[in-house]
Amino acid sequence: MRKPNLIKTANVLFLALSISLLVSCEQSETEQLPTVAETTASETAVSVSNSKLTSKTSSTFGDIGNGVNLQPSYYNGGNCDLGWNLMKQNTKIQTVRIEVEPGQETNAKRWIAEAKSNGYTVIVTYHKSSVLGSDNTAELNAAATWWKNNYSYLGGNFIINLTNEWGSHNITPSAFAAAYNTAITEVRKVYNGTIIIDIPGWGQETATAACAVKGCTAGQTKINDTKIILSAHIYPGAYNQGKGRYVNTSDIDDLASSGRPCMIGEFGNSGGSGADWSGIVDYAKSKGWTILGWVWNGDGGSMNMITPQFQSYTSGSPKTYTKSSYFNIVYNKL
Repeated sequence: MRKPNLIKTANVLFLALSISLLVSCEQSETEQLPTVAETTASETAVSVSNSKLTSKTSSTFGDIGNGVNLQPSYYNGGNCDLGWNLMKQNTKIQTVRIEVEPGQETNAKRWIAEAKSNGYTVIVTYHKSSVLGSDNTAELNAAATWWKNNYSYLGGNFIINLTNEWGSHNITPSAFAAAYNTAITEVRKVYNGTIIIDIPGWGQETATAACAVKGCTAGQTKINDTKIILSAHIYPGAYNQGKGRYVNTSDIDDLASSGRPCMIGEFGNSGGSGADWSGIVDYAKSKGWTILGWVWNGDGGSMNMITPQFQSYTSGSPKTYTKSSYFNIVYNKL
C-alpha cells in the first residue's frame, strides 16, 4: 500500500483418508494435503467444520490473531505516541504489524517494546516507500541485510515480514522464488521463526505467489523455506494482472493452493475501485486467515482508525486520541 500519501497432524492424516475435498488456509479444495513434514505444529492449527478442514494462520509464535497496521515512520521524525491506551480498550485487536522505514531503527525499538509490553503479537515489516512494487533484487537483498543487522537490536521475539510489497505484477514465479530464496538465506542467519512474505503485485498476484511455492511448470524454481506465511493486501483497487481482472474470492483459493499458511496483511476501503474488498476479506476470514486492517494510524489519507494524526511521543505523558469515522470499517471486520 502507498505510504504515507503494512494439530494436530494425526487428525489431519486421518481426515485426508476419508474426505475428498479439504479446504484450509494452506490449501484449496482441489489441492493435496501438505506432507507431514510440512504440516508441523508450529505452522498449522486445524479444526473441522461442515465436513471441511479450516485452519488458523499460525507461526512459530502461535496463532496470529486479527489486528491492525501502524505506520509511524513518517510523522514527527518517527517520534510518535502510538495510542496504546485507546487500542487496549478495543480487544478485538490482538496483533499489530509495524512498518519500519530504514533509518528509523531507534524509534522502532521503542515501538516494538511498547507493543510487546501491551500484550500484542508483533509483526515487524521492513518498509522502503521508494521501492514498493520493485523487481530489483538488490532492494530485496537490502531488506534481508537490514534484518541481519537489526533483528537483535530491535529486541527480537517478533515475527519478521521480510519487506513490504516487493515484486511487481509482471514478475514470474521463478524470479520471485529465486529472489526470496537468496533473501531468506540471509535472514536465517539471525532468525529461525516464521517469515511473512508479501505476495507480488502490491500483494495481489495470488497465482504467481502460489506457483512460486508449489511450482506450476517443470523445472521451475520454488521457494525452499517452508516456515513462511503468504500475505495478500486487499483494497478496492486490488487487481490481478495475471488473470486480467480485479481480485475476487477465487484468488483466496488460488493463494491457499500454495500449501502454506496465508493471511490478509493489509485491507482497507480506499484506493481505486473494482474489487469487493469487504467480501474478499470476509471470505479469507471464514477460512481462518488472520486479517490486519490498514491502518491504526499513519495512512496520510482517509484510512486512519484514530485521530488526530500521530502526535509526538513524550515519556510519561501519553497523548489523547479518539476514534475516527473510519474506525468501525476496520474494527467490525476483526
